[in-house]
Amino acid sequence: MTPEKVPPRRRVPGNAVGAVSTSSAVVGQITRGTTNTNRLRRVDRWIARHPALRRTPDPLVVDLGYGASGVTAFELEARLRRARADVEVVGLEIDPARVTRARAQLDEVRAGRTPFAIDARVSFARGGFEVPLSGAAVRRPAVIRAFNVLRQYDAADVPGAWALMAARLQPGGILVEGTCDELGRVSTWIEVGADAAPRSLTVSLRLAGLDSPAIAAERLPKALIHRNVPGERVHAFLAALETEWVRAVASSAFGPEHRWRTALQAMADAGWPVQGRSRWRLGEVTVPWSAVAPA
Repeated sequence: MTPEKVPPRRRVPGNAVGAVSTSSAVVGQITRGTTNTNRLRRVDRWIARHPALRRTPDPLVVDLGYGASGVTAFELEARLRRARADVEVVGLEIDPARVTRARAQLDEVRAGRTPFAIDARVSFARGGFEVPLSGAAVRRPAVIRAFNVLRQYDAADVPGAWALMAARLQPGGILVEGTCDELGRVSTWIEVGADAAPRSLTVSLRLAGLDSPAIAAERLPKALIHRNVPGERVHAFLAALETEWVRAVASSAFGPEHRWRTALQAMADAGWPVQGRSRWRLGEVTVPWSAVAPA
């Protein structure tokens, strides 16, 4: 897919996030918009298991910055409805042309000409970090997924963007902000609470053919990618993960999953607060934000 030209940025007075749009009410900038089918499968499956989705009385989920195609919103709904049959997904994009294109895709879904359910509870609208929703005064999302969006911003813009999005969440809701490679084989994300405070970092890798978990450094969220230097916690975490992966090479005979689990168990034994043990088999590991927060 050909990347789209990113317009010049301008600052919005009193706001930490740059904005480029035809309407001052829309906060954000038009990003490249690259989209691939199945790219966000790892984070989608993680969201499907999260209590913020499973326990909410109103499972409204926002796919913020879905890109040039609405496919990620359709995939998100399809995966989440297995956990919550009443889930509803709203895709938001700044570029009006992308909203028009996604609505045309929705017409195809409704006509039964796609693999997605014709009754998929998906809609599309124009919006940015302000997360505009119809009836937002009484209805707020349980989850906002913002993937491959903030990586194209300055690191200084991140806290303001988090605050804007988190302010729209339900009590107990979460913002999932992260990035991944083009095929979704390397993915990382930060869970942010409704108070705009980061809670954890998750690294999720395709284990088949994995040479080194250090590849995750290339896809760290914007809040951390420039912190991957000696003296920073995230650097120490990735270095420890790489060290234990190398040490676990003898486990390779039993497959990459066994090697990964062996490496994570060694990290746990060394005192690293690695979490998500039930998901280690998927090439995933979560650590609390305190373990990787900028020094």
